[in-house]
Amino acid sequence: MAHPLVPQIIDLATPVAEELGLEVVGVVFHTNQSPPVLRVDIRNPEQDTGLNDCERMSRALEASLDAAEIVPDTYVLEVSSPGISRQLVTDREFISFKGFPVIISTTPPYDGQQEWIGQLIRRDETALYLNQKGRVVEIPRSLITKVQLEERG
Repeated sequence: MAHPLVPQIIDLATPVAEELGLEVVGVVFHTNQSPPVLRVDIRNPEQDTGLNDCERMSRALEASLDAAEIVPDTYVLEVSSPGISRQLVTDREFISFKGFPVIISTTPPYDGQQEWIGQLIRRDETALYLNQKGRVVEIPRSLITKVQLEERG
């Protein structure tokens, strides 16, 4: 069942997106998570929707949501695009998606594992740091073949 705030959030998000040349294609409010996750899917009708579009929308929408005070409690805003590449590559992407769930693939396997799932903490010159249920895992960058955002259905 859709969250009762979703229509209000769509009303608020649509003009924000239009100002940025974007479209809102869906809003889901996952209140079963703590903190709740407000997911807004957007698309850029002119070109492939990129992480840059998501970042611009995220910043603009966050400001509007805060001003409107529609969402009463703490929540996490996740702006994404159904067609976006889920791989993180640039330093900026690693900073933008700090705290997001990611899947890291390593070759050869590291510590007996080829796939690591956890919350992205940060990346430096030599390693990527992952939070796995409160435990910090350090994975050498030289072994990482892919870092992608985990799809949360």
